[in-house]
Amino acid sequence: MTIEYELATPAEVDIEEVARVYAESGLGDRRPVDDTPRFTAMVRGCNLLVLAREQGRAVGVARCLTDDSYVTYVSDLAVSKSHQHLGIGRRLLDEIERHTPGVKIVLLAAPEAQDYYPKVGFTPHHSAWVRSPTDPWQRP
Repeated sequence: MTIEYELATPAEVDIEEVARVYAESGLGDRRPVDDTPRFTAMVRGCNLLVLAREQGRAVGVARCLTDDSYVTYVSDLAVSKSHQHLGIGRRLLDEIERHTPGVKIVLLAAPEAQDYYPKVGFTPHHSAWVRSPTDPWQRP
């Protein structure tokens, strides 16, 4: 198995392909993959997108926001279940670090992934706060 990693252009990436990886990873259960306008806006709105491909087919996605100087926020890290436990998630994180050298990486872990992140060099931060929207999302 040969996995290739690429920096993708959010404005040009195939949204259906990215949504498929989210669905195959299980992350699609917590992201609006069935709301095409919202999912499209979500992907197009990131400024760092790394894909993992096997024989041209996407099997992993890292969607991020970065200021390229202080912090990169990993909004999503998704690997198709058929390709999990093969080091693809770790390599996607390494690719993020390679494209933003010297920049801190921050993320919120899904409950079932909390044991994964310490294995790939993350430390917990117990003062994260989340404020959920009070209004439904509307396309700007």
